[in-house]
Amino acid sequence: MQMEDDVKLARQGDREAFIRLIHELENGLYGVARSMVTRDEDCADAIQETILKAYHAIPGLKEPQYFKTWLFRILINECNSILKKRKRSIPSDTLGAGMAVAGASSDYDRVDLRTVVDRLEEGLRVVVTLHYFEDMPLRQISEVLGTPEGTVKSRLHRARLLLAEWLGPSTERMMSCES
Repeated sequence: MQMEDDVKLARQGDREAFIRLIHELENGLYGVARSMVTRDEDCADAIQETILKAYHAIPGLKEPQYFKTWLFRILINECNSILKKRKRSIPSDTLGAGMAVAGASSDYDRVDLRTVVDRLEEGLRVVVTLHYFEDMPLRQISEVLGTPEGTVKSRLHRARLLLAEWLGPSTERMMSCES
């Protein structure tokens, strides 16, 4: 696996391998940061700090296969640090006018799912982002967040219910088939 090979090289000081790792995960890093801190400036700060800390700490990473989990854990800690420093809360408004319709696809309108997910409260939003946008299994999400797996499952369930409610009956059927 290329990622594990790059992690091993990066642990030995190979800068190019580390850069490849970051490039492979940069969209995911942005998505998770955005789901937590919402402002682009804060996302950039969190990602920059995450990359810097990961670069310095990677020689101590014992298991290369857990690089992604390890990196996202650093990012989540950075986002939490930013939120504490700014002492602000992220509003969880009702869906309202913020929902964007991205245009028509055949007979159906496509809804920008990311916009709807961003309306969830932080705890639910992070779990949904990690599970659906980063394809992380529940066990890994539990490790990254330092939360019991049962809590992750219940947050994911609550988020699905809210998303189904906001997106309407056709989405409800689609999401229940996915479980």
